[in-house]
Formats: sequence, structure tokens, C-alpha cells
Amino acid sequence: MSLGDSSTPLGKVRGLGSAQHGGEHWLTERVTSIALLLLGTWLIASLLLLPQLDQRTLLEWLHAPSGAVPMALLVIIGFKHALDGMKVVVDDYVHEPGNNFVTNLVMLFLAVGGGALALFALARIAFGGVA
Repeated sequence: MSLGDSSTPLGKVRGLGSAQHGGEHWLTERVTSIALLLLGTWLIASLLLLPQLDQRTLLEWLHAPSGAVPMALLVIIGFKHALDGMKVVVDDYVHEPGNNFVTNLVMLFLAVGGGALALFALARIAFGGVA
């Protein structure tokens, strides 16, 4: 099968075909949405089950693996989902290739930096670096 066999007549003229990765992006958005829904429900339920919502109780809760590990997953998946969503917005509205690339690169750096900072703070709390 050649490049233009499955494309539209205009795509055949331009030599364009399917990018072949739109379904993967759609599925990733749905999976991260479901994961965030489950982890968000876990977070709210966990906070409601704590005896108090003071700093000492929250620190003790995050010291335990049952609090720190899902919280780390929430941070990672949250930043991944936000980055994917913002990429869709930029790709839809920023049409200049150079501006599109730079904007996506800046968003990637911000997402990785924000996620790393959040995970660092969580690790300090979980491993007892913060009193």
C-alpha cells in the first residue's frame, strides 16, 4: 500500500496521509483522566478519614507509603495530563511552526520542572526532611 492510497483526494495531491498516532494520544488522555478521577477520589476520601486536618496529621499521613505513593502518582499523572491538554490547545491555535515548537518546548520544561519540584517536596516530607 502506498502513501496516498488511504488518504483523501486532496491529500493524494499534496502527498499527505494519516499521521498514524492520533488514536494513541486520544487513548492517553482518557487513561490519564480516569487515573486522575480515581486518585482524586482517593485523595478526598483519605483527607475526610483523617482525624484532623492539621499540619502534624498531614505530615504523618504523607510519611506512610499509603499516603506518599498515591500522592506521587497523582502529581506525575496530573502534570502529564495537563501537558497533553495544553499541547492540544497549542497545536490547534498556534499555526506558525517555529512558535508552535518553542511554545511546546517551554510547556514541556515547565511541566517537568513543576513535577520535579512537587515530587522533591513530597519526598522531603515522606522521608522526614521536613519537621
